[in-house]
Amino acid sequence: MKAMWNGKVIAESDKTVVVEGNHYFPADAVQRAYLRESSTTSECPWKGTANYYSLDVDGLTNMDAAWYYQHPKPAASQIEGRVAFWRGVQIVD
Repeated sequence: MKAMWNGKVIAESDKTVVVEGNHYFPADAVQRAYLRESSTTSECPWKGTANYYSLDVDGLTNMDAAWYYQHPKPAASQIEGRVAFWRGVQIVD
């Protein structure tokens, strides 16, 4: 699986975990050069607190387009250390 935005591969792995239709990529499969920390957080009742990254690719920014759960609740332990994408990021096989 690949996560693509603005013509670049942001993440690539054959070991994604799918939760609620979202592919969670292993952190080491993500091109960190494209990620910018965000102060945005959100809460999921069964996964916990999500933290976000914005994408910065070739001068364009996609705010809060990636998220991760640094300390997921036990029911979501399979996504610990993984990053998922949305907001126009294409997930392709």
